[in-house]
Parts: sequence; C-alpha cells; structure tokens
Amino acid sequence: MVMTVLEEMRIRSLGVIDDAVVELSPGFTAVTGETGAGKTMVVTSLGLLLGGRADAALVRIGAKAAVVEGRITLSPGDPAAVRAEEAGAELDDGALLISRTVSAEGRSRAHIGGRSVPVGVLAELADDLVAVHGQTDQQGLLRPARQRQALDRYAGGSVTAPHATYAAAYRRLRAVATEVDELTTRARERAQEADLLRFGLAEIAAVEPLPGEDAELAAEAGRLGHAEALASAASVAHAALAGNPEDPEAVDATTLVGGAGRALDAVRAHDPALAGLAERMGEISILLADVAGELAGYADNLDADPLRLAAVEERRASLTSLTRKYGTDIDGVLAWAEESTTRLAELEGDDERIGELTAERDALREELSGHAQALTDARSAAATLFAEAVTAELASLAMPHARVSFDIRQTETADETSGIEVGGRPVVYGPHGVDEVELLLAPHPGAQPRPIAKGASGGELSRVMLAVEVVFAGSDPVPTYLFDEVDAGVGGKAAVEVGRRLAKLAQSAQVVVVTHLPQVAAFADRQLLVEKTNDGSVTRSGVTVLEGEDRVRELSRMLAGQEDSETARAHAEELLATARADGPRAG
Repeated sequence: MVMTVLEEMRIRSLGVIDDAVVELSPGFTAVTGETGAGKTMVVTSLGLLLGGRADAALVRIGAKAAVVEGRITLSPGDPAAVRAEEAGAELDDGALLISRTVSAEGRSRAHIGGRSVPVGVLAELADDLVAVHGQTDQQGLLRPARQRQALDRYAGGSVTAPHATYAAAYRRLRAVATEVDELTTRARERAQEADLLRFGLAEIAAVEPLPGEDAELAAEAGRLGHAEALASAASVAHAALAGNPEDPEAVDATTLVGGAGRALDAVRAHDPALAGLAERMGEISILLADVAGELAGYADNLDADPLRLAAVEERRASLTSLTRKYGTDIDGVLAWAEESTTRLAELEGDDERIGELTAERDALREELSGHAQALTDARSAAATLFAEAVTAELASLAMPHARVSFDIRQTETADETSGIEVGGRPVVYGPHGVDEVELLLAPHPGAQPRPIAKGASGGELSRVMLAVEVVFAGSDPVPTYLFDEVDAGVGGKAAVEVGRRLAKLAQSAQVVVVTHLPQVAAFADRQLLVEKTNDGSVTRSGVTVLEGEDRVRELSRMLAGQEDSETARAHAEELLATARADGPRAG
C-alpha cells in the first residue's frame, strides 16, 4: 500500500543554505550537524512549504529570492490529494510537487502541482500532512488554553459533538443578552424619543391638516387679498371685449371682430383663401364672446370678504407652524406623522420585547448549563484516558514512575448574571465551556501533581511533549511528524529511550527529527548531515546521507566533539548496535 511520505526538499538561497537537497526516509530521518550549520533551516523550509509566514530576512544575502520545493507521495484518497486537485493541481505519478518562493522584498508565491495558489491552500494541506513540533510548541503546551485544545483534540467526537451544541447555544445567548442590555441601557433615550413623537403627533392631530391644503389656502389668500384689483382688471377687460353700456360710442373688440367677419363673409364666395380666413375670424368672434362672458361671471362671483381672508390666514399660520417642525410642506408633515406612528409603536413595544428577550435569555442560560455539564463530563472521561495513555508513554521514555493527570475545574463567580449554574453553583463561562483545563505532572512517587509549567524540567517537558504527540498519533494521526530539537534537556538513558520511542512512532508514520543527541540519531533509518563550506554556506553537497563509517564518525563527533576518538567511536558503534537490536523499522 502506498503511504503518504515527504520524499525530498530542495532548498535554494534560504539562510545559510545556498543550494541543497534533503532526501528523507519514509521512516525515521535524523538531521544532525554542528551548531549554526543550518539544521533549523530544514524546519524553516518545511514550514514555508506548509504555508508558514514569509520573511524577507530568510533570503540569503545577495540572492533575489529563496525557493523551497518539495515532493510528497500521496496515498490514494488522501484528503490532501483531494484538496490539491480541487485547487487545480495535477499529481505527478501519485506525487504532489509543492513550491514556495520568497523574494528579497518579502513577496511570497506558492505553487502546487504546477498551479499557482494562495498561500492559505498550503496551510490547509498542512493540516492533513504534517505535525511540526519544536521549542515554541513546548512553550505553547504550558498554556492552559493549549492544554484544553490538546484534550479536546484527543477526545475527538466525544467532545466535539457536545462542544458544538454548547457553542451554538452560547452564541444565541450572547446575542440575546446583548440585545437585552442594549434595550435596557437605552430605556431613557427611548422614553425621551417616544415623548417627542407623542407631542408631535398630538400637535398635528390638533390641526388636522389635509393633503395639499397649504397650497390651496395660499391660492385663496392671494385672491382674497387682491379682490378689488382683480375685480377692476376683470371689468376693464370685459369692457374692452364686449363694450361698456355706459359709453355707447366706445369701440370694443367684439364689435370690431364682428365687422371684420362680415366683410369677409361678403366676398368669401369669390376666393377660397378668404373663405378660410372668414371661418377663422368666426372662431375668434366666438372665443371673444366666451372670454367676455367668463370675465363677467368672475367679476360677479368675486368675494372680497375680509372675515374669510382672516380665517384663511389664521389657518395658514397653523399649518406653517407644522411645516417649520415636521416637513417642508403639509404632505411632508403627513408623511412624518405616518413614520412616527410606526416608530412610536416600536418604542412602546420595546418593554414587551425586553420581557420576551429576558425570558428567552433565562431559558438559554438554563439550557447552556446543561450543555456545559455535558461538555465537562465528556472532557473528564477523555482526560482520564488521555492521562493514562501519556503516563504509559512516559514509562517508555525513562520516566517509569511519572504520573500525568488533568485538573478540570471551574471558577465560581459572585455575580450570578455573569455566570451560569453548573453543579449547583454559578461559574464563569465562555465560548468553549466552563472548564479550565491544566495538565499536571508528578515526576516520581510521593510528589504532588503540579502544573507542567512549574513541575517539569526541560528534559521532562520534552518527554511529556513527545509522549503527548505519540498518543495523538494513535488517535488523530498525520503522515509526517517533524520534531525540532524536542529532545532538548534530555541526555543519557533518557535520550536512548527518546530515540527508541521515535523509532517506534516511525513504524506507522514518517518521522523527521532535528537533533544534537547521538542517542536519538542512532535510532534513525537515515541520518542526514548538514555542514557548511569554508565560505560559511551550505551547498548542494552540504546535506549528505551518512552511511557506514561516515555515520560512525558523525555520531562520534556528537558524543565527544572528536570524530577520531577511539572511545567515542566505540560508544557510537554501541549505540548503532543497540538501535539495530530493537528490530526492523519502516525504511
């Protein structure tokens, strides 16, 4: 069966590395070399391939860009293969080619399977491909939040399901509580707004304006205020059109047009052109008579009533007081009144809404309490199994009497409104439940369990970290594990046991370890040596696979600092023999 394996990486212009190829074993690969030789650049390179942050400082001085290329053989149906193909990548005979380029200006580009992709795609692939652990990961494990995450990761579905249920109820509770707080906090502002709206609506209701009434009254006021001038103009115009009975000799337009029409009628039979003009003259005569009649009626009906004018002006003043406050005209005032009526109904309904939301909030708090208890119970059950598994692993790492346990506790709160009731007491809650999770270590019998941040030495912490990862490998495995000097602070027999345990992990996964311990390197299926040239760079020939005598010499250097020390050579050969005696491993 084809396994998912990181076969090799080519590194160019990255840090001290000029151009080098790192060939990795399907089993256990140890990367060694003197301090400052560039071993950590292997970790950095893999981090870039997995979507890590690009930094222009990584680019080798004088180079335009740093380039890391990797070749990963994927097993059929591997989630990483599916995700890569979704991104448009093409596999090369079952292998996925990944590259990452970082320019000297800090710009970054990523490619998978010959297709340019966002760097985030590399990070998505990393979740299914590689687990990277180094000194920073150890420091992260000291934080309770990370320890809770580790426990939840180990528990898997037994915690994931109640956590999802709790999280959904938590989000709803926070939303409802926020709305209640907002409505309650703004109660005074809402009351003031409602009072202003009621006053305005009452003022408008008292006037009872009609649509378009302001325009109609303005026109009527204009007529009433100029009644005499209008009547005089109408009389003068009527006399000009129809004549003045008191002045029989005056010439009027109707008489003149009538005479013109009769003159044309007398000769229209002799010329069709004059016949047309005669007809038009007749139309003018009729129109003049109509206008004259309307002018006579207008003058007769015009009412110069001072009382009506006063009433109109008074009404207009009332309407004007409304338009100054609520709209540019009466139609605008009526629109404001309609909108304000709706808004007032909303404001008056807020008290009812607060009551409904408060009841929902209380119900959600009670519901959340049940979900929190279920989540705590699931974590407690998983914590027992997790602690037992890690304790068993520590026995294989030269810590036979060490005991690991979890302290799962809750913090009580005096303010019941800020907590939820769990186990009959109000406790602080958050998006991940009510639990504070802390990993405890009792390194030897009789020792009180203490938080690993306080009770573990550097070497013990390294072994606890390795034990945790080995347990994860059984419950939530990934194809490749990379450890960057996770064996720091370990030596002697403990270092041998670390090497032995890494070799065992390599039976089911690919393991790459950057190490300075010969006891660990001796257990590797393949040992890579990183060394600089005289100019301080690592070239293509600077990363070599050690075999036979070369491997013995490197282990001797790691043991005693002297490649040709007979004592160191004997010890190195003994280490290799011990490792081989443990039996065949993946290779």
